[in-house]
Amino acid sequence: MIPVLLIGFPLLTGIIAFFLCNAKLVKAWALSSSIITLAILLSNLSGLYKDNSFSIDWIPALGASFTVMLDGMGKILCLLTAAAFPIIFIATYKNEYKKPGSFYAWMLLSQAGLMGVFVAADVLLFYFFWELALIPAYFLCSQWGGEKRIQATFKFFIYTFAGSLLMLVGIIYLYLSMPNPSFSLQAFYSLKLSIVQQSWLFWLFFIAFAIKMPVFPFHTWQPDTYEQAPTAATMVLSGIMVKMGLFAVIRWLIPIFPQASHQYAPIVITLSIIGIIYASLIAMRQDNLKRLVAYSSIAHIGLMCAAIFAQNNIGLQGVMLQMFSHGINIIGLWIVIDAIECRTGTRQMSQLGGLATKAPALTILLIIVALANIALPLTNAFIGEFLMFNGLFQYNIIISAIAGIGIILSAVYTLNMIRKVFYGEENATIAKAIDINIYIKIALILIVLLILVFGIYAKPLLQLVR
Repeated sequence: MIPVLLIGFPLLTGIIAFFLCNAKLVKAWALSSSIITLAILLSNLSGLYKDNSFSIDWIPALGASFTVMLDGMGKILCLLTAAAFPIIFIATYKNEYKKPGSFYAWMLLSQAGLMGVFVAADVLLFYFFWELALIPAYFLCSQWGGEKRIQATFKFFIYTFAGSLLMLVGIIYLYLSMPNPSFSLQAFYSLKLSIVQQSWLFWLFFIAFAIKMPVFPFHTWQPDTYEQAPTAATMVLSGIMVKMGLFAVIRWLIPIFPQASHQYAPIVITLSIIGIIYASLIAMRQDNLKRLVAYSSIAHIGLMCAAIFAQNNIGLQGVMLQMFSHGINIIGLWIVIDAIECRTGTRQMSQLGGLATKAPALTILLIIVALANIALPLTNAFIGEFLMFNGLFQYNIIISAIAGIGIILSAVYTLNMIRKVFYGEENATIAKAIDINIYIKIALILIVLLILVFGIYAKPLLQLVR
């Protein structure tokens, strides 16, 4: 029942949140819900409750069932989702939103949808949660976003909806190809498809997943959406939701289309490497902090996608580890950016400078998160990145060398951001800036602890993904 609770609890509390009008009450409600959801998962990971699967008929006439399971990969991504939401709610606790009940309701429904994607063992159920996770993101961005939120949200919706339709066509074709039609995971794994069938079906699914990640050239919706979305929603999008695409490639794409995955791996890896270099170069030219982090995320996701299609065990272990680490680190960066904007009224680096004298606590915590983002040894991202490059090296030395350029570029734009924003001469913009409040300190300290603990001792996570 644990997988059911991971979906059902935030779903129920999210629905109730729609009817809570008091801002303080609904904030406490959402935070309490997220903490209880984390406790439910930790009870499973600790071995207290080992119930990892549940199945019941859903639509018997179609051979669809409500089948959910928690395996190693599902656990690590559910852990990311369960740990991220309390941190997000704590960090943004002082933020004010119009219609707070609706805002926090959509956030909790987003958590329920994400959990469903990571535990679904039925293809129709997976598709249902895939769409369910998209709907809250649409409303969060369109109602609480920036001045250009409508254009950005429309672009985001069209991209993701088009990808979902392609995937749905592929699912229906595969379902109708079975002698005894069923949507179960094992039924799809057991399909005997010709190389011709695999070839065109591969692209239907891959494009849907590539848009969600996103990888080059399906990434153009991302920077605008991240810039215009409310920061809490951006944290969910970049920290967790993009992992849906990576997860789906490992869980569904490669096992169902193994020959096509091998055949088209060079194309996908090439696109991913182009994305790493392209996004890193664009990030170096950014003045807007949100867009810088958005392009940084594209580069990191490109490396993970390339390591997946190298199709060796060590690379896949690195990807699973890095999905968790990247999610934690990128949320930390968004928290810092939101704190800077709230205190200075801008996120343009050219208008900032010398913030370290006004906000020393924020500076120290940001530097640790930033160093983790560039995978410095003893931070959580180092181990996953090391394993991914090992996997790419086994696949092709030249490919791994080109991808390694991304590490250098990442260090350049990250350290440049620290220098421009926190050091140098004090700017008039930050004259009245104050240090971060207790809520942001708690959120960033939690992130720093995760960075250092799993950077020094990653064995628990490695055991999960093994």
